[in-house]
Amino acid sequence: MSDQIELDAEMSVDVVAERTRTWLEEHLPQEWKDAAVDGGTELNAVVERLGATWFEVLGGSGLATPSWPREYGGLGLGADAAAVIASELARRRAARPEADFPGLALGGPTIIAWGSEQQKQRFLPPLARGRERWCQLFSEPGAGSDLAALQTRAVRQDDGSWRITGQKVWNSFAHISDFGMLMARTDPAQPKHRGITYFLLDMRSPGVSVRPLRQLNGEAEFNEVFLDDVVVPDSDRLGPEGAGWEVGLTTLMAERSGLSGRPGVGPALVGGLVRRARHTGAWSDPVVQDRLVRAWVQEKVLQMATVQAFVELGFREPGAEGSLRKLAHAGLEEEVGRIAADLEPAGLVAVDPEDVEQTEARRAFLSAKILSIAGGTSEIQRNIIGERLLGLPREPDPYVATPYRDRPRS
Repeated sequence: MSDQIELDAEMSVDVVAERTRTWLEEHLPQEWKDAAVDGGTELNAVVERLGATWFEVLGGSGLATPSWPREYGGLGLGADAAAVIASELARRRAARPEADFPGLALGGPTIIAWGSEQQKQRFLPPLARGRERWCQLFSEPGAGSDLAALQTRAVRQDDGSWRITGQKVWNSFAHISDFGMLMARTDPAQPKHRGITYFLLDMRSPGVSVRPLRQLNGEAEFNEVFLDDVVVPDSDRLGPEGAGWEVGLTTLMAERSGLSGRPGVGPALVGGLVRRARHTGAWSDPVVQDRLVRAWVQEKVLQMATVQAFVELGFREPGAEGSLRKLAHAGLEEEVGRIAADLEPAGLVAVDPEDVEQTEARRAFLSAKILSIAGGTSEIQRNIIGERLLGLPREPDPYVATPYRDRPRS
């Protein structure tokens, strides 16, 4: 019997939810179900042991990538149905891990939009089934918010391949990735936003070096990646030569939309804070209550706006509206971090510096700024909102038509 779930775009979201729940009940290993009730280290151990097998089954069902076309491992469903499936997977704690976000949410949609048929057949099915992991190789030490200033250089060789040299930074999960989405400058005689080409980089290629970066919260999710004369075949170029900025925008719009969270409602970030406040007695303080209620309303507005955006989006490529939700989500994360710290100030003190188990308050506080930086800073999101949604004049650039190699370096 095939593990492919029977869903189609004509079904109501209620039917999609019911069939997804039934399929998960029949296919999710009992050991996983039991561990998911309490979560924590027991669930982590089960995921470590059974994850590869489960994600293969999940990918084969189409539930891991429900909005993708069927021929590439999806179900061809609309955004509203995909949102329902995401909620059901999250409820059973059966979804793909955070480390798979770059590939599933960014790489897959970009390849669907710009890839050749050969590239789609090569990269999408393994990605849907969890066999290969992806990272994003965009930002550089001198090209973060101003991504178009990237200096990583790709030079075409006599045999048609490309030799790439440069450095990337803030690359989530690069140390455990099989492939990377890479933007490099192929024609410095073109203005800044042109002459860039997009590549699908095999991270095992000779000349690729990955160095983890320790974060404020003690984790090392980010990396810097060094490219030393890395040879990439032209068959791994995504989109036309010189159109890398347009291809990259597809990835960036998907990232900003995806970072605003899955389109679900119910207990989430603030719900956890309320439980902690009641447990510690801080809930009796009317000022604390007011801050938590305000944050709760902010979170619900964000969640419902996300639901609406996903439904209205349909099969269209995410646009500038994703910047609105990302900006709001970043502000919420910062407020949650501040409230968590105020609820349990003693939790911010590391009694044992070697103890990697952080309190909930410390983790929330030290991680509060991540979303305001990742995927484009909040300042960049405000520029996008002002220019593309509000129609405000763009920031003047006197060198907009100047060849990149002739632009003054700051």
